[in-house]
Amino acid sequence: MTLRRLVLPFLLISVLLQGCTLSRAQIRRADAVVAASPGHATTCTRSDHCAIASPLLAAADQALAASTPTVPHHVVALLGESEASLAARINLIRAAHRSVDVQTYIWDEDDAGSLVLDELVQAARRGVEVRILADQLSSFDDMALLNRLARVSPHLQVRLYNPTFHDAHTSPLQWVAGIACCFFKFNQRMHNKVLVVDGSVGITGGRNYQDRYFDWDDDFDYVDRDVLVGGPAAQAMVDSFTLFWRHRRSVPLTHLRDVNHYVIAHPDAPGWPTPQYDHPQRVYRVQQEATDADWLRAHVLDHSIQTGNVKFFSDLPSKTDEPQRRDAREFTRHVMTMVGDAQREVVLQTPYLVMSKRARRIFKRLHRQTPEPRIVVSTNSLASTDAFAVYAMSYKHRKRYLKDYGFEIYELKPHAIGPAEANAYASMEWDGSSDTHDTGGPAGRPSHHFIDTESHGLLGSHGRNRRPAPLVSKGRRFGLHAKSIVVDDSFAMVGSHNFDPRSDHYNTEAGVIVYDHRFADQLRSAIMRDTEPQNAWVIAPRRPKVPLLSSVNEVIGDISESLPLFDFWPYRYATSFELKPGCQPLSVSNPGFYSCYEPVGDFPDVALSPKLIYTRLITAFGVGAAGIL
Repeated sequence: MTLRRLVLPFLLISVLLQGCTLSRAQIRRADAVVAASPGHATTCTRSDHCAIASPLLAAADQALAASTPTVPHHVVALLGESEASLAARINLIRAAHRSVDVQTYIWDEDDAGSLVLDELVQAARRGVEVRILADQLSSFDDMALLNRLARVSPHLQVRLYNPTFHDAHTSPLQWVAGIACCFFKFNQRMHNKVLVVDGSVGITGGRNYQDRYFDWDDDFDYVDRDVLVGGPAAQAMVDSFTLFWRHRRSVPLTHLRDVNHYVIAHPDAPGWPTPQYDHPQRVYRVQQEATDADWLRAHVLDHSIQTGNVKFFSDLPSKTDEPQRRDAREFTRHVMTMVGDAQREVVLQTPYLVMSKRARRIFKRLHRQTPEPRIVVSTNSLASTDAFAVYAMSYKHRKRYLKDYGFEIYELKPHAIGPAEANAYASMEWDGSSDTHDTGGPAGRPSHHFIDTESHGLLGSHGRNRRPAPLVSKGRRFGLHAKSIVVDDSFAMVGSHNFDPRSDHYNTEAGVIVYDHRFADQLRSAIMRDTEPQNAWVIAPRRPKVPLLSSVNEVIGDISESLPLFDFWPYRYATSFELKPGCQPLSVSNPGFYSCYEPVGDFPDVALSPKLIYTRLITAFGVGAAGIL
């Protein structure tokens, strides 16, 4: 009876929310308002829609021209530096002759999000067909902005994927009702990140459209990675995008209840105002770089490779609807296969070290091979992550990772020197005259920000709680967000897949696999840089101080770890280690490891705070939620 009393209110709320769908008449009325909006004339009459010349698009066109159905050619460039990744996007949008398709999980209204959105609007205004598909839960929900997007150009179309109760904005009540009534639908998100231009060149990887993905956040930025691919694989990106675009979960703006009502209530055309940027000098600089062919060659094309075998993969939008379909989890399946075939080495970089059941089976089997392949894992520390609930699951199973799978685990330091040096340029202001280069308004403009991670789960946090745990140290910090794998130094993957249960079973994922040792070498070097002593702590077994007490402690720890609840034992099998001054880096298996490394605690640099306590509590009670975090 008690359970019924708890469930019935949620069911009633959900029925009421779902019952408020739009009629066809309401949709037609909003569409009529959109069609009647003035200012729809294109700004260019040329057949190329006034596209700029682009060395990136030219390289892609050359690869396409050299390709045959049996012998493909590709140009591939790793986009590790945030400035180059953003400039490449703007350059390709401005160079588009026919079409631009953009698919993403998060789209914020900060400087980076506003800049890319404005570039897409300008492309549509000159006649390029632009389609934007964003996951509803973490993207546009400002009604005034959505009204402008719906009416700015007939060449610009925006759809939101899997909207909660047919709305663009999700209220707290809808959040709770979504979990209570239709958890699997609500929990399945579109995690793909793709930008593809003219069907010939595309960018995919881990970056969303938010300042912190391009090192424009003054406090907390992501270490992330994309890859630019020109050639036949770009058409596969278009095909995947189109599948999602046509899926029933991708909803046009005027079909959303709150947007529809807002459009009808505001019949006067809103226009498209000049964006107001918090840091206009940075924006101006990257806009200039995007039109500088020499800069793009130096920062993108000079380290690109010409290769043949490049495959783009994506899960289907029916991933949770029809999980029995083999192709529904295509990208997930290929990621698992490439790791399972390893012979010598797997280098894995993931923000969330929470293994799915299939991944655990694969790594356990690899650990039993003779010879056993080396498994290097670069991931977040509690000090560097903004997903502390997920980190708690990683922390709980450290012994399993070290002993059962043979992982070498390196956790990113929050003030890692490598990422700070690699992306220092992105956070600098333009050094020219601000009175001629200022393209925006004053700093400090009001803005809605999606303070968000990529792990929407029951034990996740929202709003201000998305900030990382407070630290003992001060200064700008970094968190790992890149998702990449290198196998046997011969082929590599860059994409959106976190190699965790959420990526395996709920979210749709996408990425590219490049079968070329040169690309694998580049990617491996980038990941291994993040494991260097100045950038990461090493996770290793504690050194026994009192043999008998240490053995008893380990037994109690094993029992505690195996319990689904009450895992409060504070002394874990492994902890974080720091390299001592004057020593050279060593692997954990090296006999001299403990002579050159000193323990620095389970959560180094993390201040005592509610989030530290939450981490302990989730370690104790949250094991059942590991698959949905």
